[in-house]
Amino acid sequence: MSFLAAPPTAPAIDPTKVREVSSWPHTSPLVCARFDPSGAFVFAGAQDNTIVRWTVPEGKKVVLTGHKSWVRSLAFSARDGLLFSGDYAGRLLAWPVAGDAPAPRWDITAHRGWIRALASSPDSRRLASCGNDHLVRLWHVPDGQPLRTLDGHDCHVYNVAFHPDGKWLASADLKGNVKVWDVERGECVRELDARILHKYDGVFRADIGGARGMAFDPEGKYLACCGITNVSNAFAGVGNPLVVLFDWASGKQKAQLKPRAPHQGTAWGVAIHPLGFILAAGGGNGGELWVWKPDDPLSWHTLKLAGNARDLSLHPKGRLVAIPCHDSRLRLYDLASAAR
Repeated sequence: MSFLAAPPTAPAIDPTKVREVSSWPHTSPLVCARFDPSGAFVFAGAQDNTIVRWTVPEGKKVVLTGHKSWVRSLAFSARDGLLFSGDYAGRLLAWPVAGDAPAPRWDITAHRGWIRALASSPDSRRLASCGNDHLVRLWHVPDGQPLRTLDGHDCHVYNVAFHPDGKWLASADLKGNVKVWDVERGECVRELDARILHKYDGVFRADIGGARGMAFDPEGKYLACCGITNVSNAFAGVGNPLVVLFDWASGKQKAQLKPRAPHQGTAWGVAIHPLGFILAAGGGNGGELWVWKPDDPLSWHTLKLAGNARDLSLHPKGRLVAIPCHDSRLRLYDLASAAR
């Protein structure tokens, strides 16, 4: 029986029992990963300019080619069965999720430079993209026609996320400024402060930071942004992982979530589980997966990973976590205690 099946005696979710259940190889380091909305596939972007699709849980592999630079951002239209991918050259492609040999249905030059992140609206009718040109753009799905440009950030925009009600879009930039946009009007209605995720290093004359991962909880009560803080060397990325958790109604920080044991590196991906706990994965001096309770700033549980994590994706059923790693492997972790 598949570990995704749900028999009457299915083991309960217990993140303190999380364990690796699959490790699937590729030929190049992986930089992002997302489960599709059905949970039948997990996709990863790689440094060899490909996208890799594995079936869940069997691990059958298909390689998608079409990009000419690294793919860092992925999103989906559940309604249209489409995968969206953005690369370092600013190209935005749309693919069919299923099929033996998916080929791009459209190819758009969406940004000047790196597309940092993509997000699909809850109704799958809009796609948001953001990038190094300081812009957030909205696209019509499924045809890829431009809808609106949201201009207001003064530096690289690192992440975007739609609120579960579909009315609001959050965008976060390199300096930790989080803007909240009214999707219909295209206006910024408020800003949240995640500036602790930014540092200007005067020695190297470089900014480092940004929301490397961003996620709402399913009910839209909280927004989590993750990245690096306490940076002492921007060139080497020396600092500590941090998740900033916001109360959405007030716009105030609810908590700053840290690993219980000191860790050098960056939190690259974050998710809020429907049961209320927060997950983040990162890498630096080794990879780790952290679990927090929302009312405790120190991690509830930590799992050492076999490779440096570059992202994190939670399966739609809430039991599996996919983590793409720098050692060219995608690893799946089970959040449920092992069946006896």
